[in-house]
Amino acid sequence: MIGKERRGDYLGGTVQVIPHITNEIKERIQQVARDGRADVVIVEVGGTVGDIESLPFLEAIRQMRKDVGRQNVAYVHVTLLPALMATGELKTKPTQHSVKELRGIGIQPDVIVLRSDHPVSQEIRDKIALFTDVASEAVIPAETAQTIYEVPLLFEAAGLGSLLTRELGLDDVARPPDLESWTELVDLIKRPKPTLEIALVGKYIELPDAYLSVIESLKHAGWAHEVDVKIRWVDSELLTKDNVEETLAGIGGIVVPGGFGHRGIEGKVLAAKFARERRMPYLGLCLGLQCAVIEFARDVLGTEDANSTEFDMFTEHPVIDFMPDQRTMQEKGGTMRLGLYPARLTPGSKASAVYGTELIYERHRHRFEVNNSYRPLLEAAGMVLSGQSPDGRLVEIIELRDHPWFVASQFHPEFRSRPDRPHPLFDGFIGVAVAISQGREPELRPAAHQPVAHAGLLPTGAPEA
Repeated sequence: MIGKERRGDYLGGTVQVIPHITNEIKERIQQVARDGRADVVIVEVGGTVGDIESLPFLEAIRQMRKDVGRQNVAYVHVTLLPALMATGELKTKPTQHSVKELRGIGIQPDVIVLRSDHPVSQEIRDKIALFTDVASEAVIPAETAQTIYEVPLLFEAAGLGSLLTRELGLDDVARPPDLESWTELVDLIKRPKPTLEIALVGKYIELPDAYLSVIESLKHAGWAHEVDVKIRWVDSELLTKDNVEETLAGIGGIVVPGGFGHRGIEGKVLAAKFARERRMPYLGLCLGLQCAVIEFARDVLGTEDANSTEFDMFTEHPVIDFMPDQRTMQEKGGTMRLGLYPARLTPGSKASAVYGTELIYERHRHRFEVNNSYRPLLEAAGMVLSGQSPDGRLVEIIELRDHPWFVASQFHPEFRSRPDRPHPLFDGFIGVAVAISQGREPELRPAAHQPVAHAGLLPTGAPEA
């Protein structure tokens, strides 16, 4: 909107929340359908009804029903159904009041989903239906499940799928879902399994949701190998040479995830050193790759001053640095590599073995790269640059030649892992860790289900596979 105003698109008119901001929100929603060629778009307006921040978004979705027709929009309202600790009695007043607030701004829910830690009786559902003007069968319980991946099965059993297809006029084209494989996955998740402990060495562990995608990706891979992954949280700021042995004793592998800034870096470097020297499975993600390169350069190449210019602008050995053509950019956002990019894998590498293909597409979010000036030295000392951009200019994956699994990626594979198709790098990492823990020889295999690049997600100018 700021760009449009500066270009004069509004012809000097007053720019307002309504209609200008709401129009932009609606345009983004409809753009998803156009660009992604979707038949159904699910839009979540987060927060709590009544929050000032969410009002423009609620107004936008109110207008959507008028713009595209009532039959093409269904409002699903998720509410909390709290219980009194002393008696366990479920209270419906918060739901009644939030629906009242929604109706006050012109939105009548078609479906109400009741989030609860206790079973929701039919009597409670009927009461809420009466006071909110929603059909009783459209009041759907969402009780706390043993695993979040069971929730789709619970919703289907409660009739939410058929209810929504009816609301959206899709009865003629909708088919009963085939949930057999998903049911088998949930059964596997809930079944008792051996435990594999993985150390996650991060600097945001006081906010574990910062690593939620990484944690879930590890779980996905664990289920594929029929183990439950247990996370050992390791604060990289507190990891030192004096306590590294004790802190990382007895684990099955080490993950060093992404992040920005110099805080906690030396602990991450130390974790990479521990994994390299102990031949322990290691998976580095974005910053985890950069810390692994720094450690390798310091200890194997003997360049004690090796560092990233993000952490030390005056290091004599900037093994991680801006690319030369980035130095003239003034705004940090302009130097970040964001989105989906292609990479070619080195035949015979561990990365190639688990991907089972030569060309991959992965999502990036970073600013610094491996310094190409040091690539010959790194390779000569035993580091394999097993993934590179198609033009060979950027390093995407590194690994160590004589190590069971020491692999790190400049991209974020955790963004593309799914419960029924773990990402190849997580699958390979956990597979090797399980084999070592069971005293078997690790055997790399292509992941059963590969994440594929959607043509609509490719960056401008990127070749399609």
